[in-house]
Amino acid sequence: MTKKIITFEFEKETKNSVRYKEVPEPGQAPVVGSIYVQKWFAGSSKELSVSIEKKD
Repeated sequence: MTKKIITFEFEKETKNSVRYKEVPEPGQAPVVGSIYVQKWFAGSSKELSVSIEKKD
């Protein structure tokens, strides 16, 4: 099992959600790219961290 924590930063706000873009580690390609999070959860957060787990 491989676990990775991915950091996202605010990109733009839409009607009901907030778009965050991935901040890849130096020298590595993005794993996820961008994500949309509902405004009720995101609030005014400018940065998010997401844990992703790959089961082998």
